[in-house]
Amino acid sequence: MLDKLFERRALSFQSVFASGDSFQIGSNSGTIVNQDTAFQVNAIYSAISLISQTISSLPVDAYVRRDGSRRPFRPAPEWVQQPDVDTTKEAFYGSVIVSLLLDGNAFIRIFRQQGRIVNLNVLNPSHVQIKRNGIGRVTFTVEGEDRPLTSEDILHIPDIVKPGAIRGVSRTEALKENFGLAIALQNYSAKFFGQGTNTSGVLEYPGNLTAEQAAQLQEAFDARHRGWKHSHKTAVLSGGATYKPTSVNPQDSQLLEARNHAVADVARAFSIPPHLLGLDQGMSYASVEQNNLAWVTHGLRPIVSKLEGGFSKLVRMSPGAENAFIKWNLDGLLRADYNTRLSGYSTGLQSGFFTINDIRRFEDLAPIDDPSANTVRVPLQNVNVENATISSEMQKVKMARDLVMVGFEPESVLEALGLPSMDHTGVPSVQLQGLQNLNPENPSEAYDVEGE
Repeated sequence: MLDKLFERRALSFQSVFASGDSFQIGSNSGTIVNQDTAFQVNAIYSAISLISQTISSLPVDAYVRRDGSRRPFRPAPEWVQQPDVDTTKEAFYGSVIVSLLLDGNAFIRIFRQQGRIVNLNVLNPSHVQIKRNGIGRVTFTVEGEDRPLTSEDILHIPDIVKPGAIRGVSRTEALKENFGLAIALQNYSAKFFGQGTNTSGVLEYPGNLTAEQAAQLQEAFDARHRGWKHSHKTAVLSGGATYKPTSVNPQDSQLLEARNHAVADVARAFSIPPHLLGLDQGMSYASVEQNNLAWVTHGLRPIVSKLEGGFSKLVRMSPGAENAFIKWNLDGLLRADYNTRLSGYSTGLQSGFFTINDIRRFEDLAPIDDPSANTVRVPLQNVNVENATISSEMQKVKMARDLVMVGFEPESVLEALGLPSMDHTGVPSVQLQGLQNLNPENPSEAYDVEGE
């Protein structure tokens, strides 16, 4: 009982959705990291929502690999597009990602009917305990369940796992000092701007005042000038009283720099480019574009890979799905500008690994109903694959022409080059006689010697 009383818990998926626990983690900055204070920090809330909403809104589908090529797996399991029948696809996958980001673990309860998956629910990770049984298999003890569950009942997706551990590392607990500092800075900023103004300072009055007179003077001055609503009002003093300001503005206190540093810390914690959290670092458009592409590759892709690896286990439980897998489509996030895309399409078309209809499908255009639009073209000549021999045939014909012109016997030339023999019309070469001087009815008469 005492163990439970003093149990130390991290901010988890449960706290995100206000399930009722009031645990809290102290930090060296003197702040408490709990479900309310963490999500009141703009940078933390923005980072979590940005990642979860970006990934959960991407297209996802089931595929199968046959003969080395990826093809859609049909019929795809219904749970891929509707994992939880009582909520949306985006909400379900989003809650999985939030649990993964904060607690370091995502637990999905699997419900079956007659061996077929009919529903999936995201569990509160603080309500799940993991251990290995005597044969090394993982079992799950879940609050509310009357028996230990196995991997057949629970899908566990961890984030970062320490060697020898089963559960993933909680990002919130591991980085509580960074998050606590961000909370402290935000609280201090609120007090700085809410209670301090440019006219706060010391009132000096000649002579001696009674305690009651001093209190009345202070209350009267504060009532008119204290707080952000009363800032920049003109102070009027009488009786020889003077005012000496003692406050410091935000620039002098480096408060803004400290808050920017806290935002940068949160961005590092979630592997997000700082500019996506509103931290202006004077980057150019080109550098912002490259940072966005790097974020997809190094920030989002690892999370997506964990999701794909976990949910692919479920799709393989379907009949005939031994080689099936789940894949999120990141192409939309990696989509370049229009001119760059056209340049890439042109290279793919000329290099022979894109067809015209492939490119039209990438741009959401209707396909062309013509066989040539579905045929790849070979490099250099840009002709259909079945006509790729035209190039080599033209080279052989050119060689045969050159050999005949220097005096080689035509039949021997054709045989040497592997070309079929062809009958000649008898028309002399145009190099000897212009075509305009030939009689099409009797082309040889232009070469008849008079009298013969």
